[in-house]
Amino acid sequence: MCNSCNCSKNKSDLTLLDGVLEKYASVKGSLITILQNAQEIYGYLPTDVIYYIAEKTSSTPAKVMGVATFYTQFRLQPIGKYLIMLCQGTACHVNGSAKILKTIEEELEIKDGETTKDGLFTLKTVACLGCCSLSPVMMINEETYGSLTSDKVVSILRELRGKEVQ
Repeated sequence: MCNSCNCSKNKSDLTLLDGVLEKYASVKGSLITILQNAQEIYGYLPTDVIYYIAEKTSSTPAKVMGVATFYTQFRLQPIGKYLIMLCQGTACHVNGSAKILKTIEEELEIKDGETTKDGLFTLKTVACLGCCSLSPVMMINEETYGSLTSDKVVSILRELRGKEVQ
């Protein structure tokens, strides 16, 4: 059981965050920096980490959660090994991003914001990736894929899944 929030899901090694908290906990206006570091450490912001940050920064869990939910950069759920960010900007929309979204959803059997059952893929639509000349475009982790067609997307996803089976 977690001391701060009385939950039984205390699975995070909170000591991993101690260096960050020693450096920033007493620095006014550093909550975003602390949350960014926490997300880098854990891959997302688990509930017990939110409570731990609140405790160590003399804040309330509601304030920490408020910041974490206000900014889209923060995730409250774990993501898959492959984070798919599909652009929904004007150029991508005009060039068929809706069809690409449907293809991804059908191939992976997930919707926007969801992660596949095997934990490999998370799908996230985004407002713009800044690659309009490549539209429609998606990023998977750090790799950018442009001029997408349904066939090309299926091939990319199956290739990534195939790497995991080997």
